[in-house]
Amino acid sequence: MYVVSKWSFAFVPPVTMGFLRVTVGAVALWLSVRASDWRARRDAGGNRRNRIDPGDWPAFVVLGCWVTATIVTQFLGTELTNASQGSLLTVLTPVFAVVLGASVLGEHVTRAKASGIALAAVGTVIVLAGQYDLTSVAAGNAAGVALLVLASLAWAGYTVWGVSVVRTYGALTAATYSTIAATPMLAALAAVELAVLGRGIGSIPLSADVVFAVAYLGLASTAAAWYVWYKGLEFVPAGTVAVFYFVQPVVGISLGSILLGEQIGSGFALGSLVIALGVWVVSRERGDDTDTDSAER
Repeated sequence: MYVVSKWSFAFVPPVTMGFLRVTVGAVALWLSVRASDWRARRDAGGNRRNRIDPGDWPAFVVLGCWVTATIVTQFLGTELTNASQGSLLTVLTPVFAVVLGASVLGEHVTRAKASGIALAAVGTVIVLAGQYDLTSVAAGNAAGVALLVLASLAWAGYTVWGVSVVRTYGALTAATYSTIAATPMLAALAAVELAVLGRGIGSIPLSADVVFAVAYLGLASTAAAWYVWYKGLEFVPAGTVAVFYFVQPVVGISLGSILLGEQIGSGFALGSLVIALGVWVVSRERGDDTDTDSAER
């Protein structure tokens, strides 16, 4: 996602690309909800979980605000930073998620969970130190670094505040309507961005590159990824789900090697093992903070 989005900014401004990405993702998720409704109606004993209680709509709007904050800060920060900064700062997401999970949801931060997160964080630094010159993290655009820190906090907020919605309505409905709620917010911000840049929507080229970038970011990085992320919240605490964020640099570097022929750094194998150990330590804990229905489901 970071690679495709940064590459796409040569054609589409970042906030506008964020709007296009979320719009495509929202449409794909909405179609999935409609298909789920159709299957429920076809099944005589089906229980339609996609009906929203009117009193719960504000919760979806709050999640939409977290989505908007994540997209804007993430894309603007990605445009202003380098690869090492972006990769290293992603480790803040699980840290923020654990802190928010404990303070907002009352999730228990056990010694095993804290140790696993620390191990995974150390493993991530080992992987990235072998791949990038980490001395460049402190260099460059301070505003970009600050924006990526805020993006990590916002995604942690989307994770933690989404727990109650996910366990009431399920991952698909939560991801769908939070994404839909974010669409008009991003549309307004994209309009401001284009106005500041003196560009109109017609200035965005309808080329194969742009179509690919929007389709990938909308379908894979939004619709599919956000649904799967929320699906994990049906079963385990937010802090446990978030620890898998540490695997992201490993996956990114592996894909760069397989698809782009990039060289893998010297610390990749050792760092990956340490990350795997940390994730295993956290994930082997039972989801004591989840409700019984969610665990059974």
